[in-house]
Amino acid sequence: MKANTNAGWLRSPSAGNGVILALGILLPLSLVAAVSFGTMSLPLQDVYGVLYYKGMHALFGVPVPDQWAAGSALHDVVWLIRLPRLVLGAAVGAALAVCGVVMQAIVKNPLADPYILGISSGASLGATLAALFGVGAVLGARSVGAMAFVGALVVSFAVIFLANLGGRATAVKLLLAGSALSAVCGAFSNFAIYLRNDDQAPAQIIRWTMGGLGAANWQDNILMVVAVLAGSVFFVTQSRTLNLMLLGDDSAVTLGTDLHIRRIVYLVITSLLIGLSVYNAGTIGFVGLVVPHAVRLLLGTDHRRLVPVSALAGAIFLVWADVACRTLLPGNEMPIGILTSLLGAPVFLYLMARHRYGFGGENG
Repeated sequence: MKANTNAGWLRSPSAGNGVILALGILLPLSLVAAVSFGTMSLPLQDVYGVLYYKGMHALFGVPVPDQWAAGSALHDVVWLIRLPRLVLGAAVGAALAVCGVVMQAIVKNPLADPYILGISSGASLGATLAALFGVGAVLGARSVGAMAFVGALVVSFAVIFLANLGGRATAVKLLLAGSALSAVCGAFSNFAIYLRNDDQAPAQIIRWTMGGLGAANWQDNILMVVAVLAGSVFFVTQSRTLNLMLLGDDSAVTLGTDLHIRRIVYLVITSLLIGLSVYNAGTIGFVGLVVPHAVRLLLGTDHRRLVPVSALAGAIFLVWADVACRTLLPGNEMPIGILTSLLGAPVFLYLMARHRYGFGGENG
């Protein structure tokens, strides 16, 4: 009885708002705390000295001491290397978590995830073709990101189309379609590397296939953060529609809402976020599965709370995952995609073993 009471309290609107507020405070605190960790040991006073004077100079014009000024080694490590990758990690984590929530609503299945459904592989293929062969070069400097978006979008629609052949999509059909398309995208990526016949080609692709935040910079971060904020706010405003998707098209029509066009719009927006994530950080799996699943267990399926809490939780999760990647192996950095897969794969197997794939308890 006590567990049920606690669960009911956690799923109340006031508790959801409290969780959002708490996570909203915890995220910047996590960024500030995580910047002190790295492969290079730095005194805490130097780490926070750079951040403090950087902020005071920007806000009030306070002079920065020489040892922490722009151009110094301490400044460059903290401000140009560590903090940008943490901000990128937060943005990518939020993007993948929100995309996971939306995809799970679209297909009415908690197993949906950009990585499992092969959408990240589609984005990676698009980025690979752009990087190795200049596909989409007419788009200029952003051609790699644009092609990652195109690849994600094409695979998104292909998965939905294949899963619905011969009847309504089920968990098994979605997984099979996603696995098949992921294998196809992976095969074409490998074929592209083979055709390139360049010893440097595998090194160019490695950050997309294994995931990593090491290439982060403030210029690309701005676009990523703006896109994630805009996408998250948009999907918060769509909470009612996302809730209706869980009820099915027939129920939605009786309530005066046609879900067909909205699904397409949502897929386009999630594909954009996934494409940007792959472009900036490579393929990072299972964030869109693990984070929404954990939040849904605590707060329920109401997207008014599920979307913002998942975004914040995903951001915090990937920030500390990056810290773990930089500190678990002394002198080496583990690709973040490996760590998230090690953490997420058991959750995926657990969900599969339950044989209950629908939100309402339906079997796939």
